[in-house]
Amino acid sequence: MPRIRINIGSQHIDLIDDNGSIIRRYAISTSKNGAGEQNGSYCTPRGSHIVRAKIGGGRPLNTVFVERRPTGEVYSPELARSFPKRDWILTRILWLSGCEPGVNRLGTVDTMRRAIYIHGSPDSAEMGKPGSHGCIRMRNEDLVELFDLVPVRTPVDIRE
Repeated sequence: MPRIRINIGSQHIDLIDDNGSIIRRYAISTSKNGAGEQNGSYCTPRGSHIVRAKIGGGRPLNTVFVERRPTGEVYSPELARSFPKRDWILTRILWLSGCEPGVNRLGTVDTMRRAIYIHGSPDSAEMGKPGSHGCIRMRNEDLVELFDLVPVRTPVDIRE
């Protein structure tokens, strides 16, 4: 099974095969608040995770999601102007779950309860530098590729 390694410092995701070789590398954007696990911190959690659920398969690029459900909207600059403060979650969602009790699972540090995802973003969102509210943002086309390459329960390691 492939695994995902997220590097907060260099702002990229590596998809790694069973031999430990990098088979894909994608630019990302993690939290503008840095790394951290606490609920309400809007930080990107560290440690060992898994892909708990895959949401949005087969949906068109730029499908808008709110609370993991498609809204029926497709992102456009006009829609963005109508909702300037919305944190856009687009195209696909890889919902993460922590694997380390007390670090990123259970209690006030639970990644899944915090609704931390790998998700698509507007084309205008800058990759390669922190800017999210805690999630891992990707370019939509990159996310579709990654989504199709990884199954549920894929290991995800998030490090600084």
